Amino acid sequence: MLTKTYKYKIYHSKRNKYLNEQTKICGNIYNHCISLHKRYYRMYGIHLNKYILQKHITKLKKLDKYLFWNKVGSQAIQDITDRIERGYTNFFRNCKKEKKTRIVSPPSFKRVNNYSSFTLKQAGYKILNGNRLKIGNKIYKYHKSRDIEGEVKCVTIKKDRLGDWYIYFICNSESFFKLIPMTGKTAGFDFGCITFLTKNNGSKIQSPLFFKQSQKDIVKANRNLSRKIKGSNNRKKAKSHLNRVHRKISNRRMDFHSKLAKTLCETYDTMFFETLNIESMKKKHGKKINDLGFSDFVGVLAYKSLEYGKTVHLIDKWFASTKICNVCGFINNELTERDRTWDCPNCKSNLDRDINAAINIMNQGLKELSVGISTDRLEEVRLDENQAIFV
Repeated sequence: MLTKTYKYKIYHSKRNKYLNEQTKICGNIYNHCISLHKRYYRMYGIHLNKYILQKHITKLKKLDKYLFWNKVGSQAIQDITDRIERGYTNFFRNCKKEKKTRIVSPPSFKRVNNYSSFTLKQAGYKILNGNRLKIGNKIYKYHKSRDIEGEVKCVTIKKDRLGDWYIYFICNSESFFKLIPMTGKTAGFDFGCITFLTKNNGSKIQSPLFFKQSQKDIVKANRNLSRKIKGSNNRKKAKSHLNRVHRKISNRRMDFHSKLAKTLCETYDTMFFETLNIESMKKKHGKKINDLGFSDFVGVLAYKSLEYGKTVHLIDKWFASTKICNVCGFINNELTERDRTWDCPNCKSNLDRDINAAINIMNQGLKELSVGISTDRLEEVRLDENQAIFV
């Protein structure tokens, strides 16, 4: 069963103020649960699971002080406790690991105005004819760019930094799988800061570096924002303009990743990549790693490969793909990042750094698949029902 998310923009209307009110109430409930959890853990060392929080909230909703919580559907409140439960689960799982791949912090307080979404699972909404959705007693219209396929499992309402509201329909269906002819081709890819992807056959794929292209616009927008008086309407307009520039960059990068992932899935049946420690790379190479967005690309590719019936395999990040000669297997421990090419002292082969790494990645991936090593590493990039690819 494949999960796909359809994203539609809600039309601007005065009715949208009720959505803003509900998200603020959700933020209030979220902070209350976080406060309660921290207090109990500090006093008794007890972890409150989501079921205890849900019973507690149900009792509080009957009190006069918390009557305004009833404006939010029960399904949205259950989703708040689910988010907190997932946050603490990831935090405790990360604490048990001997080697932490990345730092995972426990759920913390959020500004009520910055709480931007809520999810309705089984109830609380009704899809009407045309492009209308009923939430509670209000009907909202959205721009329906395409028909919804499959069974709608839940609906998420989310607001971006520009104040625009979007609807996400998360659907399940077996018809999402696309049957395309197999090509019988296999390829290994090496990710780099200079070249986005290098194939084992020597061809290279460059990234447009959208953030770098728009850096002048970002500097200009930030400079304009800094001149405005805090709290003024002109400052709100300048901030919206800056957010609009960043949203355009994000959309262009997502479009590039989606088209590239589709092309690779149509060309190759099996693709091998190396697991990378993105957090440490960010510390060393800075914002360029964010601009390339390799983790986002692997997530999109993992989803596309599932849709097209192809295979994406990630090898271990500790595999020395760059230092191993793909001809004789000699390990060059003296290789540095500045060495773009190097000569193997054993077989005298002249090796390109990225091409050699891509060949080694493919060879190692084929070995792992031949001995039956599972692709559990893809769990790091697989998407849950609230993070499915938007179409």
